[in-house]
Amino acid sequence: MAPSSDADLVLCNANVLTMDRRKPRAALVAIKDGRVLGLGSPGDVSTFCGPSSRVIDCQGRTVVPGFNDAHCHFFSLVRRLLSIDSSPASVHSIGGIVETIKASAARTQPGNWITAVGYDESRLTEKRHPARQDLDKATTTHPVRLLHRTGRACVLNTLALSMASIGSETEDPPGGLIDREIDSGEPTGLLFQMNGLVEAIIPPLAEEKLRWGVRLANHLNLSRGITTFQDASVTNDLSQWQTFQRLKEHGAIRSRISMMPGFEALDQFTASGLAFRSGDQHLRLGAVKIVVDRTTGRLNPPQEELTRQVLQANRAGFQVALHAIEEEDIEAAITALDVSHAQGAGRGKRPRVEHCSVCPPVLLDSLVRLEAVVVSQPPFVYFSGDRYLADVESTQRPWLYRFRSFLRAGLHLAGSSDSPVADNNPLVGMYAAVTRRTEEGQTVVPGERVSPLQALRIYTISPAYASFDEEEKGSLCTGRLADLVVLSADPTHLPPEEMRAVQVEMTIIGGQVVHQI
Repeated sequence: MAPSSDADLVLCNANVLTMDRRKPRAALVAIKDGRVLGLGSPGDVSTFCGPSSRVIDCQGRTVVPGFNDAHCHFFSLVRRLLSIDSSPASVHSIGGIVETIKASAARTQPGNWITAVGYDESRLTEKRHPARQDLDKATTTHPVRLLHRTGRACVLNTLALSMASIGSETEDPPGGLIDREIDSGEPTGLLFQMNGLVEAIIPPLAEEKLRWGVRLANHLNLSRGITTFQDASVTNDLSQWQTFQRLKEHGAIRSRISMMPGFEALDQFTASGLAFRSGDQHLRLGAVKIVVDRTTGRLNPPQEELTRQVLQANRAGFQVALHAIEEEDIEAAITALDVSHAQGAGRGKRPRVEHCSVCPPVLLDSLVRLEAVVVSQPPFVYFSGDRYLADVESTQRPWLYRFRSFLRAGLHLAGSSDSPVADNNPLVGMYAAVTRRTEEGQTVVPGERVSPLQALRIYTISPAYASFDEEEKGSLCTGRLADLVVLSADPTHLPPEEMRAVQVEMTIIGGQVVHQI
């Protein structure tokens, strides 16, 4: 007997934006066995339905492919959701940070770590970073870590510094920087690019607390319509891969995952027989993450070492994802990619440049030549735009987050949140890409605005392309994975100011409704 062609689920009376240029719109999506069975018009319901088919009347609501966050940090999000909120939305001064930590210390057994997250010195009344002496006012019996909103800096109290063995004689680690008091040379408590070192001395979350944090993060992702996320944590190793496997097997994380291994762990994966894109539709091994920066004033890693890392990853068959923010970092990344391409190792591997925040024309031309994928963060324009306008030199400002220029040049631009650095709501990111507006209503380089439809592509088909998944997800057409979102309104046909208010009413992964309001 031939298998039934009846759909398991049909969404009808919908405004379907498929992201497939061959058939951009439909009114019906039929789903069977976790994949799109077909698309149709209002009169096609009976064509796909059988006695056991479930039918959802969308009543004109908009259906789009599931959102894909192309660069985020899942376990950092878990920790943030379990930590004290010190973001500008909650705390406005160093004194306020101290009071919230003090209150937490009163509820916490001495000796246990206290973590606060999200502070932004530019938004504090004092207009400075907190110091260890400030945190010592909250507690001297608990080690405290206060994490900057970017995740690239933190402040420790005196006890935490002692536990990390950081003192006046401690040398700056490679790529890291210990801020010091001018007169004494003693650490102020402020550390740059040293969170990996600090994480190593903080005990892992207890299993019960980890499960609760994962539950919170999973719910947040699904409520935002994120059906896939790409974890870009440079500390990702084989143990983290196994943790993701366990959580996926237990159904604790419903979104699909692409996990980028950090370069330092590459040998672990190759020795275990794991290659680029190992895994399945639920969890895959992604690009090798390599961080390029100048926190200490010098390129880290040095150009020769950076080129070696890119070559090694490419020769092992991996795509590379190069964290490069400033102009000099992007130039160094391009130099390394050029060598890999010239030697044939990087060709066809879609090199990713993560962030690419300041990109003048000469570098943009090089990225086009390399057929690179730019993975950027539109919500940074909204959440950090006021600081950019105040701090970025006028000569560099025109090259900030050049979304329109990237697209006009023919580059694939994938949207992301860098969560928990920024809110991971894709609709806020789309709003920022379309309007270039900041939280305070200023405009950042308005000539780099994109259209609403382009913004939707940035969060659907383009992230899929960035991870070599465009034949499976990112668009709605027959045979693709049935990952989709039902929205309260069509974000491509609204006044831009209303885009942020669009609600995710339903999230579907593999044909299963995993979130509904």
